[in-house]
Amino acid sequence: MDGLVDSLMEELNCQVAFTIPIFGGIDVLESVAVTWIIMGIMMVATLILVHGLKVRKIGTKQAVLESGFTFIWNFFEELLGEEGTDYIPYLITVVLYIGIANMIGLLGFKSPTKDLNVTISLAVMSIILVEVAGIRKKGVKGWIKSFAEPIPIIAPINVLELFIRPLSLCMRLFGNVLGAVVVMALIKYLVPLVAPLPFSFYFDIFDGVIQAYVFVFLTSLYIKEAIE
Repeated sequence: MDGLVDSLMEELNCQVAFTIPIFGGIDVLESVAVTWIIMGIMMVATLILVHGLKVRKIGTKQAVLESGFTFIWNFFEELLGEEGTDYIPYLITVVLYIGIANMIGLLGFKSPTKDLNVTISLAVMSIILVEVAGIRKKGVKGWIKSFAEPIPIIAPINVLELFIRPLSLCMRLFGNVLGAVVVMALIKYLVPLVAPLPFSFYFDIFDGVIQAYVFVFLTSLYIKEAIE
C-alpha cells in the first residue's frame, strides 16, 4: 500500500524541472517545461503540414489536412454562428493543447493537466475571452446591463457566474485527469503486467480527447451566450 501511495504522490506532485539562473533563480515546474515541449511539437508540426501547400492539384497530405481543418472549423462555426468565427482559432489551439497534454504521458512525460495551476490558467483565459466577446458585441454598458437580464433581481447570480464558470471548467478538467491517474495507479499496483495496457489506451487517449472536447465545447457555449 505504501508503494501505491508513493506512486500516486509522484504522479500528482509537480516538481521543479530546472532553475533559470537569473534574478536569484527562477524555478520552472515540470508542467511548464512540458508545455514548452508541447508548444514546440505544435509549431514543428504546423511548419511541416503547411509546407508546400498548393492551390491546384493538391496532394493527399494537403487534402487530408484541409478536410480535417474544415471539419473542425465547421463544428465550431455551427456552435458559435458566423459572429463567433473570430474565436475559433483560440478554441482549436486549446483543444489541440489539452488533447496533446492529456496524451503526452504515453511518451513518458508528466501531463501538464495534472497540475491544478495549468487547468486554472486555461479556465481563466477562456472565461476572460467569453467576457471580452460579450463586451465586443454589446459594448461596456450593454455588457454591464446583461447582468440584470432577464430581471434585475437575478443580477447577483449572474455576477456569481463569473467565478463559477472558470471554477467549473477548471475542476472538471483537473478532476477527470486526477481520477484517471488514481484508477491507473490502482490497476498498475494490483495487476502490473498486461492489464494496464488497454486501460492506458482509454484514459490516456480516448478520455484525454474527450476532456479536451468537453472543455472547448463548454467554452463555445459560453461565448455563444455572450454574443447573442
